[in-house]
Amino acid sequence: MTVEVAEHAAINFVGSPFGWLLLAIFVVGYYFIATEEKYHIDKAKPALFTGTFMFVLIGLYYAIEGASFTPFEHEVDHLILEISEIFFFLFVAMTYIEALIERGVFSALRAKLIAKGYSYRELFWITGLLAFFISPVADNLTTALILSTVLLTIDNKNKAFLVPSAINVVVAANAGGAWSPFGDITTLMVWAAEKGAFSEFLYLFPASFIGWGITAFLLSRYVPDLDPLKDGDPEAAAKIEILKGGKVIIAFGALTIALAVLGKQLIHLPPMWGMLFGLAILQLYMYFLKKRHNVDVSIFEAMSKIENNTLLFFFGILAAVGALHFTGFLEYAAKLYTMFSPTVVNIGVGFLSAVVDNVPVMSAVLKASPAIDQAQWMLVTMTAGIGGSLISFGSAAGVGVMGKMHGIYTFSSHMKLGWTVLVGYVVSIGIWYLQFIVLGIY
Repeated sequence: MTVEVAEHAAINFVGSPFGWLLLAIFVVGYYFIATEEKYHIDKAKPALFTGTFMFVLIGLYYAIEGASFTPFEHEVDHLILEISEIFFFLFVAMTYIEALIERGVFSALRAKLIAKGYSYRELFWITGLLAFFISPVADNLTTALILSTVLLTIDNKNKAFLVPSAINVVVAANAGGAWSPFGDITTLMVWAAEKGAFSEFLYLFPASFIGWGITAFLLSRYVPDLDPLKDGDPEAAAKIEILKGGKVIIAFGALTIALAVLGKQLIHLPPMWGMLFGLAILQLYMYFLKKRHNVDVSIFEAMSKIENNTLLFFFGILAAVGALHFTGFLEYAAKLYTMFSPTVVNIGVGFLSAVVDNVPVMSAVLKASPAIDQAQWMLVTMTAGIGGSLISFGSAAGVGVMGKMHGIYTFSSHMKLGWTVLVGYVVSIGIWYLQFIVLGIY
């Protein structure tokens, strides 16, 4: 099959030798991302190389064939906008987290939890519940980053506690974000496309909560029912307080999330705009602390501690998936709705979201706009959000935690307990079927 070059139209490479080459590059790059531990190469390196290299090859092909660069330039411009929105959103979220770490917020929280005498298993459930109920208000990535930091401050060496707890936080953050229009990027996309009203997303709460609960119960069996190592006297630990300005930064963090959400809904600014405005407020407050209280908290020092590999990984993987979308490969996923039952396809979207990325998958579904009813739109919203938990880097939350717990929460450590996530995923679908199809409650 040869590639057809149409004037001012994107070239469809599906079935052509060059198309197979691009797909092979993506698969090879994905292999090295998945086998990070085996080759001791950070996942950001193959992701960034794959994403940038694919577009370099596509650009060279257009130049050699003398095709119009208009669709190519349009795609690159759109991709830069999409990536930058996510990139800066993550950048601000990570900066806030590092500022909170510097002000001892998480150390104080850890001390309070330890002083109360909670066991590892109790801490597992506390952090999971916090992740589930914070993510609908904030977002799944920010929530996962905050709670993974809390886990590390509790104990940064005990993998028997950290690995199941990290998986629990990722699953809880993704499940919690699935029933809120601004809890995840995919739910926001569905809401913005007017495929569901605000209140209709709330009907996904039972399926999301019970599915996560089942996974958490299974994971908890792997958590040692022991007390964490205590640093000195528990009463002394309980007296550890947040440093000056820490509580204000917490409030500014909540305000920043609110600005991102309200800015999007009320004045149609991208969420990252509200986040950057919140960063500006944080910078001004740091200046105030320095001038008024002689407390030197450098915002640039907090930025320097950001896990940059996580940001570069996102850039690379979104660029690679964008290349597949531009060359025509992702369009075929949407055509499945005409070939199979919408329920089967929407369940498959969850698995595809874990392997590729839920944002472009959901984008493809929305662009195809299949003739499915409200119950099916809620199902695909849930599966795209929760399905990303099946693989460690299948969601923004998972990637963020991998960056925070480098060498602890990895692809292989996740997959060893991945069956627990799959069981919860199946249970969530079962609850959806009972509620939406059998009982008609939505």
